[in-house]
Amino acid sequence: MSIASKVAWDDSILPFQLDKADIKGRMARLDGTLDQILGQHNYPIEVAAMVAEAAMLTALIGQNIALRWKLSLQIRGDGPIRLIATDYYAPQGEDEPAQIRAYASYDADRLMGAKTPFEKIGKGMFAVLIDQGSGTAPYQGITPLAGGSLANCAEAYFAQSEQLPTRFSLSIAQTDEGNGPRWRGGGIMLQHMPKASPHAADAFENHIDPAPEDSGENWNRAMILLDTVETTEMIGPHVSPDQLLHRLFHEESPRVYDAQMVRFGCTCGEEKVRQAMSIYSAKDIAHMTTEQGTVTADCQFCGAHYVFAPETLGKDAQ
Repeated sequence: MSIASKVAWDDSILPFQLDKADIKGRMARLDGTLDQILGQHNYPIEVAAMVAEAAMLTALIGQNIALRWKLSLQIRGDGPIRLIATDYYAPQGEDEPAQIRAYASYDADRLMGAKTPFEKIGKGMFAVLIDQGSGTAPYQGITPLAGGSLANCAEAYFAQSEQLPTRFSLSIAQTDEGNGPRWRGGGIMLQHMPKASPHAADAFENHIDPAPEDSGENWNRAMILLDTVETTEMIGPHVSPDQLLHRLFHEESPRVYDAQMVRFGCTCGEEKVRQAMSIYSAKDIAHMTTEQGTVTADCQFCGAHYVFAPETLGKDAQ
């Protein structure tokens, strides 16, 4: 794959809609981004696969929402993979990339066994959190962990919280391209829109034949077409997202919008750590102080290591 094609395909989300079927969607490729997310940690392969799947879902869902600041996924279970947390930060400017980060907490001693990576999360919850910034109340939607994959959990969330039929197809693999193993991820999100949605009105204004009243038939056809997608099309170097979109849905009049670039990004920093520590008393800070006379903190997302003098932290900081 040429450098030019890597710039065009990798680490991007392509919004589209199928005008003849009242369906909107997203196609995502996260290659370098996944490498950076997972490169911060030395996860066992099953943990890395679950983090990669969560990151793909976060990118697709985050770009799908009119987001001003941050969308997060939190997957918590009672299995050896205890927690997966992700954040998607909306672009700060017209030509700026979105940013994404993710990490997992797990019990290495309990990972062994024949269960699938998803089953190793155990019983728990799949939560979507949306924070639109200061002056707004955060939103949280929760659904149980079920269905055999994180993608199925995300579909259940949309059916439960927004009453919108939604489907995800994800492909994630670790490949070796001669310079060591690399993670590659591709994903498609389809969402059936109600007839009164702006997307349907947009199609009417552009003189596109509207979908028939029995729009369930269009949705079912789109699901059948989506099931024909192959892993090599999703994450391989030879089929670009717009080519795959045309291959799958050319009869549904696909309309493509500008792609959104995505990068790994972490918002941690010294001042944020100090702010987090400001709730603690001097006694609490003393308990956190190491034998070397310092207080340390590590970012779970990017691995940044912070060292502070204890007297500069807490409620009574000097």
